[in-house]
Amino acid sequence: MSNDYYEILGVQKNSSDDDIKKAYRKLAMKYHPDRNKGDKAAEAKFKEINEAYETLKDPQKKAAYDRYGHDAYKNAASGGGFNPGAGGGFSGGGFHFDFGDDSAFSDIFEGFFGAARRGTAGMHERAEMRGSDLRYEASITLEEAFKGKEIELSIRTGVKCESCKGTGAEGGAKPKTCPSCRGTGQMRFSQGFFMVERTCTACNGTGHIIEKSCKTCNGSGRVSKTKTIKVSIPAGIEDGSRIRLAGEGEAGLRGGRNGDLYIFVTVKPHKLFKREKDSIHCDVPISIVTAALGGEIEVPTIDGKKAIVKVPAGTQSGSVLKLRGKGMSIMRSALRGDMMIHARVETPVNLTNRQKELLQEFDKEHDAHPQSSGFFAKVKEFWQEL
Repeated sequence: MSNDYYEILGVQKNSSDDDIKKAYRKLAMKYHPDRNKGDKAAEAKFKEINEAYETLKDPQKKAAYDRYGHDAYKNAASGGGFNPGAGGGFSGGGFHFDFGDDSAFSDIFEGFFGAARRGTAGMHERAEMRGSDLRYEASITLEEAFKGKEIELSIRTGVKCESCKGTGAEGGAKPKTCPSCRGTGQMRFSQGFFMVERTCTACNGTGHIIEKSCKTCNGSGRVSKTKTIKVSIPAGIEDGSRIRLAGEGEAGLRGGRNGDLYIFVTVKPHKLFKREKDSIHCDVPISIVTAALGGEIEVPTIDGKKAIVKVPAGTQSGSVLKLRGKGMSIMRSALRGDMMIHARVETPVNLTNRQKELLQEFDKEHDAHPQSSGFFAKVKEFWQEL
């Protein structure tokens, strides 16, 4: 190899080990064969990068290279095949992938596959140990959503075994660290030039083994049981809301932490009211006389009481009258939203002859129709434009 190792990595002779490692990672990611399939030049460059880093990362090899250059490794370049004595790497064709340096290679592995390395025992949470989350559907009325409610749930799930205190071992003995995976729950081995992890078959990924299983739970650390939980649903809760109760889910295996309980709240439709956020809407029929002359009407409210609403003279069907502070409760607040009264002016039916005559006389004498006059004016303009 005629090129200087420092030039290949783009660093100086006095560069720190950290700078050399960073330069290697960056170049290895750029020229990796998986990113440059079929590119022979990139493959050759990748070999150069690994050969250079193999030498410069090792203090002894680096010192020899700084003193003798490439002559220091003329005999070493002819080696090939898998070399167990070289830290579990793969060498061949003049380059070497060293898995002894996990900190460098694992970052490249993560860059391509998005998989973070497993830590040592106690450094990461094992998903196999944690209990499952539970889900419960709670259906309440709009009045209950307004006032708030406390419900009692009976759930059949896995709870901590009292006989072994959740350890899974008879008498509550403490499980021992798995000798096969050393407590990590994973077995690591090299396959080609990749480092592969698989669940440890000796402990099934738990990282621990028990010598004598608890007879009550058969070594799982939990038993099936119905437990009762009280849940407070807050006033003002909306349809589709979710309440999380941490640690109220299924018990974890062999002392693993519990899962969570999720309460999904459904608010039933109401026969009188319709909710929109903190407001309550209600359609209220109003007689034609009250709408024309004005007056007062009595309406129900969500708290079970009555309210008096003043109807202005000339109220049209579809008009909205607001009652402040008569709507839904607002969560974590003493305030309430508003109530919207939608006026629905009724047209009289089943009229007597006398009533019909009076309406006809009224129609002849009264020509103030605000909505119809505006509508027909627009219709006239529309026809003139055609």
